[in-house]
Amino acid sequence: MKFIALLNKTIFGLLLFVPAVVVSAPPETKNDVTTIHLEEHNGYFSSAVTMVKLKTGKYKFIIKNKSGKLVGFWLQDAKSHKFLDMFTIEAGETRTTDIVNITENGFRYRYPINPTPWYEVGVG
Repeated sequence: MKFIALLNKTIFGLLLFVPAVVVSAPPETKNDVTTIHLEEHNGYFSSAVTMVKLKTGKYKFIIKNKSGKLVGFWLQDAKSHKFLDMFTIEAGETRTTDIVNITENGFRYRYPINPTPWYEVGVG
């Protein structure tokens, strides 16, 4: 009996884990442009896509401000720190960057008005 209870708990735990893995799909690429959706919260970003194994190329970022206040978005080359795009976003607003070219340097992003750490993303 104890074995069956343990087996049921294990299977239930795995079923809870599987949807989290499925949600973390790679970003969508259409017409050679990869789109990354980000959400800004108070002090952190979230994303429904994984940013593992990104390739060099053309990207656009769609950012939704869920922080409840004005924020600013900075997108930079990860090594040179050259700005690729930057703008402010009102509370509840969604903005899209220009199409930017991401090199092997990778990229980094943050919100300077609503302090978040730099999120550094490598590409390969």
